[in-house]
Amino acid sequence: MKNLLFAGFTFGILMISCSKKEPADFYPTDSAKASYDTAAVDSFSAGATSIDVVRQIRMSSQKYQDSLKEALRLQEEEKKLKEELEKENKKKAEDEKKQKNTETPVTSEAKTE
Repeated sequence: MKNLLFAGFTFGILMISCSKKEPADFYPTDSAKASYDTAAVDSFSAGATSIDVVRQIRMSSQKYQDSLKEALRLQEEEKKLKEELEKENKKKAEDEKKQKNTETPVTSEAKTE
């Protein structure tokens, strides 16, 4: 009899605890939902971020863009300096040619007389 009561009591508790109840709403419908995947991803799984994507993310960062702009600015400055130096060299060469041309006829005229 005790075993029958114990079995009935256990069966009753089991029926109460396993009855169809509505689950508690942990995520209400009016809560904000993320527009991106929030699941954790293992670095070796199929959805892991590849090295190329990480490189693209780093390349698009502001610090990288600033360093590119600085490098371009330095290249432009070097180019301008080279152009100015070439102009000065050409000008000096032309001045020397003019001086030689003006000196040469004078000396040749002096020799002919």
